[in-house]
Amino acid sequence: MKIKINEVIVVEGRDDVINLKKYIEAEMIVTHGYGIKKETIDRIKLAAKNKGVIIFTDPDYAGEQIRKRINKEVPNAKHAFVSKEDALKDDNIGVENASEKAIIDALMKVHRYDKMTEDVFDQKDMIYCGLIGEKDSSIRRNAIGKILGIGYTNGKQFLNRLNGYGIKREDFIKALEEVERNER
Repeated sequence: MKIKINEVIVVEGRDDVINLKKYIEAEMIVTHGYGIKKETIDRIKLAAKNKGVIIFTDPDYAGEQIRKRINKEVPNAKHAFVSKEDALKDDNIGVENASEKAIIDALMKVHRYDKMTEDVFDQKDMIYCGLIGEKDSSIRRNAIGKILGIGYTNGKQFLNRLNGYGIKREDFIKALEEVERNER
């Protein structure tokens, strides 16, 4: 049985739609990569106004650039993230490769980006928790990002996402504790 999503899901390509449609029932808008046409942005804005949108792009550089561009135009959009590991098949990274579990998990952990909220986390937190400046910092950020549903990024962007997506300190601590248990 497919899960019904009320918001419109914004994806990069036709293969993403084909994969998502196996597991969920939702309207989708395809950006066709970074060169998003004005008509597509206008459709996304209309969808955001009428139903809400979830940006669900690939966990790579291009996907992040598309996400940022849409978020600039549609600041009230929600965001879903799938990890690189869950989106990898051979040498191809994309939502089109994600499993049913990874897709459903990502859509159950959507976040709205709001940089107007007061910062809960700062660089000292990142250093103290070993999320920057350590040899395994990127691995820890990836694991915590997966648990919290905010995806993988570099340290600076990770801090922005923690604050911008309104992650609560207690949720962050639970995720950190889970990662530390798995490291033992």
